[in-house]
Amino acid sequence: MSRPLVISDCDEVLLYMVAPFRDWLHESQGVRFEMVGNDFAGAMKYADGDAPVPPEEIWRLLRGFFDTEMHRQTPIPGAVEGMARLAEHADVVVLTNLTDRHRDMRFEQLAGHGIHTRVFTNQGPKGPALKAIMDEYAPSRAVFIDDLAQHHASVGSEVPHIRRLHLCGEPMLAERITCAHRVGDAHARIDTWEHALPWLLDEIIREEETT
Repeated sequence: MSRPLVISDCDEVLLYMVAPFRDWLHESQGVRFEMVGNDFAGAMKYADGDAPVPPEEIWRLLRGFFDTEMHRQTPIPGAVEGMARLAEHADVVVLTNLTDRHRDMRFEQLAGHGIHTRVFTNQGPKGPALKAIMDEYAPSRAVFIDDLAQHHASVGSEVPHIRRLHLCGEPMLAERITCAHRVGDAHARIDTWEHALPWLLDEIIREEETT
C-alpha cells in the first residue's frame, strides 16, 4: 500500500530567504530592499538613489544569491522538527523553484540543517511539476505546502484533490502576500510550524486510520 505524501516548498516555508537576501543586497550589491505592499520586484532599489532595479538585474541578483549565498539561510522555527515528524507517517519531498543546477546544492543545504529529503526543482507554476511527482509516487493521500498563492492555484488546477496548506514563515511577507486560503485556492492558512504541524498530521493520520 502506498504511503501519504507531503510536498513542501523550501524558501519561507522551511528556510528564511528574503531576510538573508536583503542583508546580502545591502552589504555587497549596493541595493536596498524595502517591501511596500506585496510587490517583491518593486522592493529593490539602488542604494545611491531611488531608481528601481530592472527585472533583468533582479534575476541576476537572485541567481547570484543562490549560487554563492545559500549558507546564509536558516530554518524557519519548527520546520526541521516538523518535517521529521511528518516523515514518520509519510514520504516527504521538497519542490523548489530553482534551476536544475541548484538541485544538489539545495539537497545539501537542507541536509546540513537536518532535513534529509528528495528535492525536485522547477521553474514557473508548480502544478505540472507536482502532478508529475504525484504520478510517480501514487500516494494514498497528499498535502502540498507553499508560501505563494499562485502556486496553490496552479496545483489546485492540475491536482484538485490534493490538500493545500498556505504557510509563510517570514513575517516581512506574511501579512503582505495574497492569502491562498482567502481566495479559495488553499484549504488552510497557517504561518507557524507550531500550529501547522497538528493540521498536517491530522490530514495524514486521519487517512491512515480510514484505510
